[in-house]
Amino acid sequence: MPHIDYYFTPVSPWTYLGHARFRAIARAAGASVSVQPVDYGVIFPASGGLPLPKRAPQRQAYRLVELARFSRHLNVPLNLQPKFFPVDGAAASRLIVATQAARGPQAALDLAGAMMKAVWAEDRNLADEATLAALLGEQGLDPGLLAASRESAADEGYRANTQRALEAQVFGAPSYVVDGEIFWGQDRLDFLERKLRG
Repeated sequence: MPHIDYYFTPVSPWTYLGHARFRAIARAAGASVSVQPVDYGVIFPASGGLPLPKRAPQRQAYRLVELARFSRHLNVPLNLQPKFFPVDGAAASRLIVATQAARGPQAALDLAGAMMKAVWAEDRNLADEATLAALLGEQGLDPGLLAASRESAADEGYRANTQRALEAQVFGAPSYVVDGEIFWGQDRLDFLERKLRG
């Protein structure tokens, strides 16, 4: 059975655009998925990347053009300039970690997808605890997971994911890693699918 390490942040629009397609590709291949939200505040400095506000104006402008193109092409609704972005995704990431530990990767993938939609289609604030609690309820998940996400195990898991990403040479979101091979970006999902087909 193929295995995919899925490195991302729930506040990434590119991860949002590819999330449903990625899940469908993984299911079709019978692949297992390790859901690994990571801290790109650590990844970017180590890999030469820049957070969005520090990028050159022409890069920021082109990003919006590309997001609009992919949103139309994929028929995935996306607000180019959501009310709550950029926002710290650490609490949401730790909640995904806690959910995977308690309920497994499919529940974590469901929750991650709901979080991405919350930011990019629903103008909701992932840094707000009430929003996270509401998303748990909407996914039929135990509200106690919010408390679990504040415990040291969730934080340690988030840090461990980030360290694994660094060791795997991950530098952007989303990144899908199979047998040590990185597929960076939702626009590389065709290549990931070919890899999984062998």
